Amino acid sequence: MPKNLEGKPETYLNPVYPHSFPDPFVLKFRGEYFAYCTGDADDGNLFGILHSEDLVNWVYIGSAMEPLASRPPFYWAPEIVYDNGKFYLYYSAGNEILMEIRVAVSDRPDGAFVDAGVRLTREEFAIDAHVFIDDDGSRYLFYATDFLEHSHIGTGTVVDRLIDWKTLAGTPRPVSRAKYDWQVYDPARKEKGGVRWHTVEGPTVLKRKGEYFEMFSGGNWQNMSYGVSFAVTDSMKSTDEWLQFSDGEKILPIVQTIPDQVIGPGHNSVVRGPNNRELYCVYHRWTEAGRVLAIDRMDFAGDRIFVAGPTTTAQPLPFRPVEIDSEKTSGSGWLVSDGELISTAANKCEFGVALVNESFLFECTFRFLDPIEQGRFTVVKGKTRIELSPVDKKAAISSTDGGVSEISLAPDFDPLAFHLMRIDAVGDRCRVMIDNIGQMAEMRSDRSASELLLIAERVKISLSALELTPGFEELFESDEMPTRFRLEGEGRISDGRLMVTGPDASAIARAVFSLSFAEFELAVNLSTGEASAYGSYGLELLDSQIGTRAHLTASPQGMAINFEADGQRLLIDLPNAFVGNEFRQFRLVQQAGQLSAYLDGIALGVLPFDKNVVEAAIFGTRSLTMEMVRLTAI
Repeated sequence: MPKNLEGKPETYLNPVYPHSFPDPFVLKFRGEYFAYCTGDADDGNLFGILHSEDLVNWVYIGSAMEPLASRPPFYWAPEIVYDNGKFYLYYSAGNEILMEIRVAVSDRPDGAFVDAGVRLTREEFAIDAHVFIDDDGSRYLFYATDFLEHSHIGTGTVVDRLIDWKTLAGTPRPVSRAKYDWQVYDPARKEKGGVRWHTVEGPTVLKRKGEYFEMFSGGNWQNMSYGVSFAVTDSMKSTDEWLQFSDGEKILPIVQTIPDQVIGPGHNSVVRGPNNRELYCVYHRWTEAGRVLAIDRMDFAGDRIFVAGPTTTAQPLPFRPVEIDSEKTSGSGWLVSDGELISTAANKCEFGVALVNESFLFECTFRFLDPIEQGRFTVVKGKTRIELSPVDKKAAISSTDGGVSEISLAPDFDPLAFHLMRIDAVGDRCRVMIDNIGQMAEMRSDRSASELLLIAERVKISLSALELTPGFEELFESDEMPTRFRLEGEGRISDGRLMVTGPDASAIARAVFSLSFAEFELAVNLSTGEASAYGSYGLELLDSQIGTRAHLTASPQGMAINFEADGQRLLIDLPNAFVGNEFRQFRLVQQAGQLSAYLDGIALGVLPFDKNVVEAAIFGTRSLTMEMVRLTAI
């Protein structure tokens, strides 16, 4: 974690780019970030582009494409998808009343996009395109269009299947149409004949534990009610509209205007942070410079999305992955050139990545430079292997238990293009993904291995953006009990949740696990369960000699949280009430001699804390229910 001269964590302050940059979309490619915005660029072309290496420090680098020959006056909301060596830019163009969605193509992310000459949508008004790729590789285009015969007249979102990157199936289905008063854009909109007009727009879609979440913006940015919320479904093929989270009265949007501080936060996209564990909500907000670029951490808790913002105070910089020094390979069969690690030996080149923990998240970008039929790219972890053949278009996954599975690559897989490999090791389980489309294979992993070996055999290969983040994220998606937890009580896994019951009515149920990092983030999604009636629950940090050194404890019946570290204590009134069995995220961050506590991403307090702890415990009176545990070295 970066620190300043005083040894404290470095911070950022929103807006991270204080100049006009409306409807921002951020693409992470080869470990770097590219941001794109609505409208004309400074050079007379379209869609300004920013570049960053850390999500915080942005540099303007130019524009994406030239205007269309037909010269429509408006160009809105560009979003980029990378696939197999090509970048596809989806955008809307028109005269503001008549708008259509189009696509442009480039072989690089920083410009030179050329319109493909295709109108994708058929509606008179279609804007805010967003591409979602499902686990099986199916592609969908979400966008906003008008509903003039709906109960709440106005703009809503739809989804249509992408047959290929330039062709829609032509059968759009409603996803999120206006339902509530907070989504009113104009109570008597002249341009639409004086009707009460609603707006739901700016879709972006995520998938977690089998559920689909569509984030969207609703209402009018000039109104207090304007903000970002989301809708949920358990099937992409459902013909029903998705279930919306916010009604604007009992449940407010998850990002909203703060009077006299933040005006009109909205039109968000989502991107993974530098360590690939954190998620960031990227959005614009209004200042005297117009709509400027802001970012805030976001996460899930059960069936909810929450955003720790819009923030107006200094926030910790995004957490970084472990530094991997590729320069040390010089002279050992590898050449470092322009950010790429290139194998030079004729038969075999190996590069080792040291592992500091049995659980980790590793990503790298690879491409073959001269694929031949016998060539292989292999990643080895002890007795487990991931072997990729560019000719066979398959990745073979070999487990320690003797099992072998395969990931079938796309039929048009281009070995000369950049591709992403993602390895998520959680104890003795390891999940592998190629090209970030969600197609995963799971294998039994050799947890004793101390390094990852990246091997090029009889082929010239390029590796870049090697990113290693020690730690794990456990989502309890398997019925098998994770071995890392030592349970004090009876435990069972059901429906993606681990439930622990104490041995008797007055006992504390606990799940204890090793904590081997000097600086870390520990996040746990807990529900109140029986603790709401019988006691408290929360997190503890444990020393093998002394016992509890710090804890974050909620007492729902008292509507307060107790945060204590080495005898110093903070008592915090809860921001809002616990509701039924709703999951809330408790988070502790230890860094630079201090311990910070958060509830649903909102900072609760900071206490001095420089102790080495060896275990963490999740506890609850009588019972305990959790649906996510994440431990990350920072």
